[in-house]
This record gives sequence, structure tokens and C-alpha cells, in this order.
Amino acid sequence: MAAIRRVFLCLLSFVLFSTGPLTMEAQQSNTTTPKEKKITLDIAVTPDSGHPVAGLTQNDFKILDNKTPQAITSFAQLGGQSAPVQVLLVLDAINATFTTVSTERDQIEHFLRSHGEHLSSPTSLAVVTDTGIFVQQGSSTDGKALSAALDQYTMRLRTLRRSTGFYGASDRTNLSLHALDQLAAQEGAKPGRKLILWVSPGWPLLSGPAVMLTARQQSQIFSSVVGLSTTLREDRITLYALDALGATESVFRSTYYQSFTQGLSKTYDANIGNLGLQVFAVQSGGLVLNSNDLGTILQRSLDDVTAYYEVTYDPPPAEHNDEYHAIQVHVDKPGLKARTMKGYYSQQ
Repeated sequence: MAAIRRVFLCLLSFVLFSTGPLTMEAQQSNTTTPKEKKITLDIAVTPDSGHPVAGLTQNDFKILDNKTPQAITSFAQLGGQSAPVQVLLVLDAINATFTTVSTERDQIEHFLRSHGEHLSSPTSLAVVTDTGIFVQQGSSTDGKALSAALDQYTMRLRTLRRSTGFYGASDRTNLSLHALDQLAAQEGAKPGRKLILWVSPGWPLLSGPAVMLTARQQSQIFSSVVGLSTTLREDRITLYALDALGATESVFRSTYYQSFTQGLSKTYDANIGNLGLQVFAVQSGGLVLNSNDLGTILQRSLDDVTAYYEVTYDPPPAEHNDEYHAIQVHVDKPGLKARTMKGYYSQQ
């Protein structure tokens, strides 16, 4: 299917362009690429607290697709240097203040330098702003070199003129979705599993009693959710939403996204909140983390690939296109829980 079906939340058009020392490679064209029909799950298994657990076998897992048990067709334990995962670290300068972004950049540079020349995974950097997406060419396991590259980039204040109210929020949401679209397409061209660590308070969810949507708008939102979710799944991208505001973030802002994480199955249930950064992170099997110590939550995210399980199964037939299938994974070991993508959209 097509890579991403876009939605624009207000009647605006825009073009993102790249300038500055971090430059973006030519964008991949959105051509339809045949994909295998099997469902591949990257599963992290953890205790209530602590690092991912290794050493489990296929018999320890039970896969449910729409509550129906599925036969596992392949199983592998992966992680560490035996199966390095590509990491893209994204600094969001669209949705955070200049002061917050500057603090986040300092913490990211400190985190990278602390790993010296021995990052566990090949890592690249991106900065998303209201004037463009800036992406470092290539990837590296040299944290010092990555820190130096980020340090050379001079962050600029957001320049959106309508920076407050509904229209300013709509602008930021559109720009953010476009950036995720473009970066997911770029990462999808790489082989194997990928992690996108998105440092951001999230973009505006723009949902609630005062926001009325037409049937056409709901259809567009549903189509975009299907498209982006499918891209993340087919290209084996796990998304992480990392909020460095910590205790200064309001409880409502930091938890409201949870209203939209159960999986969108009907067009008439679509809300703009279904397009939230945190919502896509949860749906992809990633984490939503909030801490003033950005280095700690960056490391927590990267710990997921020290030990994980790749499980495949053949999906049951769909009754109609864009049919949502919820996924559950049970581990037959006390005290352990499995985390993977929440579901997928099946095609006939």
C-alpha cells in the first residue's frame, strides 16, 4: 500500500526545506513497495522494573490476534552487537520553547559524550523546526562525534507567527506530522529494525468537546492513522516519545494522550488526538517517558534493544480493507510482561 496517506488539520499548505550544517538527503519517493503479508513483532519482555529479559523460548510466548491464538511461524532472540538496531535521535524544536530545546540539546550532547566512541547502536541525529527538517548524513557509534555535530547546529527560535491559540496549535501539529512522515520514510529505507527517539513534549492533540469534526475530516484522520501505523509496522520502526519537562509538565498534558491509545477501528471514532506523538509511540510498541533527566530516559529506551524477541505469524484474513486487529502477547513466566505493537490494519 502507499507509504502514508496524509491529513491536514487546517486549510493550509506548506513546504519544509533544509538549510544549515545538518542537511537532509534526497527524500524517498512514496512508491508502493510489495511487503510480506506476515506480521513481525519485536517484543521486549521486562519485569515491573529492570532491564529486558533474555533466555526465553518460543514456548514461553502466546500470540493473540483479535483475541484468537496464532501459530508462531518463526522465533529468534536478538539484541546487542549480534543484531545492531539503527537509532534516529530527533530533537523537536517545533513544540518546545527555545529555552527547553537548548536544555535538551545540552543533555543530549552530555549523553552522547558519556558513551565516548562506543554507542551500542549506529545512531544519527535530526532536528525538526518550523522551517525544515535537518538530518545528519549517515550514522555513527561515536558519541563524541555525534555530540560535536549537534553542537555545531545553531538552534533558532520558532518562527510561526500564529504561535498561540487553535491556529498556532494546528500549524504545529501539521508540521510535526509532516516531519514524522518524512523521517519515517527515510528510516524505512534502512534494513532491519529501527528506533526513533523523539525528544518532545508532544504536539497539540486538539481534541475535546469544543472541537467538532466533519465526517470528511474524520475519514482523513482515519486514513492517516492507517497509513502511518502501517509504515511504522512494515518498516519495523519503534517510536519513543521522550518528554524532558519532567515534574514541570502538567498532569493533564502528560496523560491526556492515553485516551487515544486503544487503537482506532472505526472512522466515526476518529479524533485529532489519534494522531498524537505519544499515541503512535504506544501503538508502535515504544515508550512514553517523562523526566527532567533526559539521559536516563534515553538510556531506558536504548535498553529495549539489548535483548528482545522477533516473532512472526501469518495474519488471519480480513473481512474488509483497513480492518484493525488488536495484538496481545502473553509470556508464560510470572512477574514478566511483554511489550510490542498494539495492533495493525489488515487488507483483503
